This record gives sequence, structure tokens and C-alpha cells, in this order.
Amino acid sequence: MTDILVPSEQEGTKAIVRSWLKKIGDTVAINDPLVELETDKVTQEVPSPAAGVLTEILLDTDAEALPGALLGRLGVAQAAQSAPVAAPVEAPRPAPVPPQPTGERNTALSPAVRRAVKEAAIDPARIEGTGRNGRITRADVDRAVATRAQAPAEPVSAPVPERIAAPPSPAPVSGAVQSIPHNRMRLAIAENMLNSVTVAPHVTAVFEADFSAIMAHRRKHKAAFEKDGIGLTFTAYFIAACVEAMRAAPAINSRWYDDRLDIFGDVNIGIGTALGDKGLVVPVVHKAQELSLRGIAARLGELTAKARGDRLQPADMRGGTFTISNHGVSGSLVAIPIIISQPQSAILGVGKLEKRVVVREVGGVDTIQIRPMAYVSLTIDHRVVDGHQTNAWLSRFVDVIDNWPLES
Repeated sequence: MTDILVPSEQEGTKAIVRSWLKKIGDTVAINDPLVELETDKVTQEVPSPAAGVLTEILLDTDAEALPGALLGRLGVAQAAQSAPVAAPVEAPRPAPVPPQPTGERNTALSPAVRRAVKEAAIDPARIEGTGRNGRITRADVDRAVATRAQAPAEPVSAPVPERIAAPPSPAPVSGAVQSIPHNRMRLAIAENMLNSVTVAPHVTAVFEADFSAIMAHRRKHKAAFEKDGIGLTFTAYFIAACVEAMRAAPAINSRWYDDRLDIFGDVNIGIGTALGDKGLVVPVVHKAQELSLRGIAARLGELTAKARGDRLQPADMRGGTFTISNHGVSGSLVAIPIIISQPQSAILGVGKLEKRVVVREVGGVDTIQIRPMAYVSLTIDHRVVDGHQTNAWLSRFVDVIDNWPLES
């Protein structure tokens, strides 16, 4: 027998069995996907550790899967082939069930996905599969259902009941209510956010940054980056500026524990990435202090492509020591406080970029200018650092953004 185990490396997240992709008695090859696990950050497939036959399922759908826990067992394929096979016994004929939605990919659906499309009354042929070899995952079904829910409904004329007499003036009627059950990722995010604001005293400082210098640099060098297949985004500049700011206040790059504070030499920066109504994921640029702007931009491009293709792995989101929330892309100027990803000690917020009138001294004379400006905030765990370190960090971050050299 071969044990099927929950991966041992899961950073601060609770895994739940989402669905088994094989059923008992199925023959599998090594590395075949066996079961999907879901955390607050990612849906992950657990591959088969060996070739054989699935003989036991010990943690079924919706069960909590702790790191190292036993999910099930495989029997050795050779033993399964040599074992005597009992004569088939005709089972009672099941009652007829309503027909499921049609589509060529029905035959490739796991039991959990098949059940989900049936409950949602959605045609799997209309769902784009992002799993291995184009297989439809439960996350794909959730996205399709959410997209359908956001679409405007067509008006339906209801039959008018026969009335004996006209009623008095009707009382106000509340609008329609759409009840949407929480998915597991949203529940896990809610638990983590509540824990963070409960255990950590959040304090936020807000500065203002002038994007003129980085916009000029980007205009000049963007084409050269693109020739090498690298997109140059503002986020790459933010990460580089964070690395410099950590030198001014190293304690920001830390994790708080009850018995100690771990201050890290490696700057591993997580980038909050929204997944629509479902939630968000936080892929991590590891060892950013060792990367140039070009290296940071290249790594960001890889992570963005994985996130869009639902191909992020746990290793892509593990080990973060600091997080950036670029909430301005959705229109907000300031978000206070942005909740810290525990046990990290701080999180940077970047607001909407907009042109504003500012005063700049030129040749000793105050002038009024129009500049591309954005509010930047640092929310800190007040157990870890105070206002002095917070403001020192933000001062250095803004200085790097404001004065980015054109030829760097």
C-alpha cells in the first residue's frame, strides 16, 4: 500500500478537500492528479505518489486536510492485476435521474464538478477548463456561476391573478434578494482577516508620491523591455522602492510571534491579486533585494501569467515577508487600514494615480504645477514598530519613487 498525503508545506492556511478526481478502483499512473485541495489562497492538485489502484479514501469532500494528513491509499498495480476478480453481480437498477447538461467534456468531469454543474444547471461545454489538459475544475464552475449571476436578467412577465376588486394603494415592496452561499476561499479569507485585526493593533500613515520620474523612465525603457518579452509595470517600481525602504527601517520586513520578532534579510514581497468576487491570491516575488528592475519585472510577468491561468502553485505564494496592495487600480484614493497578512508586520497600500495641483519650488520661487500623484499608505502592527520607523520607511519609499533616475 502507498499512502497519499497532504503536502506538508502550507504557510498559515487551512486546506480543505475540494474534490477527488479519481474514484475507488480506478487505476492511476504516477503523477496523475488524484484530489483537489483548496486553501484561502489557491486550489492545488495532489498528484499520485505511485502507479497503482485507488483503494481507500480517508478524507472526503469538505474534510479539513492538515499538512501531512493521510488522504487515502493506493494498492500496488501489479498486485491489483494478479488479484482474483470476482464475478460481476448485477446491482439493483437505480431510479432514473434528470438528464445532466450536455457537452463533450462531461466524460472528463470529476464527481464533485459533475455535481456542481448539475446543481448550478450550467452547461459544462460553456465553461473554459483551466485544469491539467484543459480539465474543468470546481474553481472554473464557481467562476462561471459568478459570471452568470452578474449578467442582467431578462424581464419575465408573470401571470396576473384574477381579482375581485382593486386593492388599496400597494405597500412598498423590497427589491429582489440574491442569496449566494460563501465559498470556502471567502470563508478562509474572512477568518484570516478577523484574526489579523483581533491580534494586531493596526496603525496607518499616509504619504503622497509623485509618479513623474517613474513615468518618464517607463516611457523611455518600456519598448526595450518588451523586446525581451518583459512588461514594465508600475508594480515593478513599487517593489524596487520597497527594497530600498527596508534598508531605512529593517523591522518592517519582519514577522511577529508571541515569543520573538523575526527580521528577515530576504525581502519576499507578496502582490495582492484580485480574483473578482471570489477573493484574492498573493503571489510572492522572492529575494527581491537580489533582483534588478528588469529581474523584478520579469518575475512579475511570470506570476501574473500563472494567476490569470489559475496555475499558481503553493510555492509561488509561500514565504512572504511583506505585502503590497495596489488598491488604486480599482479606483480608491486611500484605503485605511489595509489588513495585515499575519504574521507579517506591515502592508503597503498604493492609491489611484491622478493628476493633482501641487506646489513646487523652482529657483527659490514657489510654482503651481500639475503632477501625477498618488497616496501611499503603510499600515503597521504597532506591537512591532512605532511611528518613527513607519515614517522613516515611507519617507524613503517616496524619495525613491519621486527621484527615480532616468537612465537607471
